[in-house]
Amino acid sequence: MLVVAPAAGGAYAGDGVKATVTPSTAPPGADIDVRVQGCKGTTGAAKSQAFVADVELTGRDGGGHPLFGDTTVKSGLEDGTYKVTVVCDGRDHRDVGTVQVKHRQPTHEPTHRPTPHSTPVAPVRAGGGGTAAFAAPAAPGVAQTTAGSGLGTPYTLLGLGLAAVAAVAVAFRSSRRHAAASEAGTGTGSGTGSD
Repeated sequence: MLVVAPAAGGAYAGDGVKATVTPSTAPPGADIDVRVQGCKGTTGAAKSQAFVADVELTGRDGGGHPLFGDTTVKSGLEDGTYKVTVVCDGRDHRDVGTVQVKHRQPTHEPTHRPTPHSTPVAPVRAGGGGTAAFAAPAAPGVAQTTAGSGLGTPYTLLGLGLAAVAAVAVAFRSSRRHAAASEAGTGTGSGTGSD
């Protein structure tokens, strides 16, 4: 809240004009609002060395209502208290308010905090392999464990077993073809030599 100083000069000390600045403490470059009580008219102005320009004050019809305006605190000001003068009802009401200017203290907090990236914890279910596991019932006596992160140990072991059987079958068939081809080649060679 703005600290209101007594009016300078005895002539206007008891006229009741007071200025309030919101926020009462602001850094250079900040926007502020000015509220003035005690003017009889509906317009006026507020001046201060802290303001970039005089504040145009307006209010409702009829005396006694507050006047309002806004402005910006000058850049490059030093920390300190600056007096506010109000012009209304055809005269100056000097030092009827103050504004406190204070630079913001730098914080040592980082302005940007990295967000953790999600990493997969299980293989992605895709194609027939993932859906086949859900279609097949669990083996008797084996609990079906399908958590959100994977298919579970029984299905993993089953998959490894099937892969091993397929590899053995391919190797066995391959060796049989090779043996059959060798025998056929040997039989043909001996027949040719006898002629």
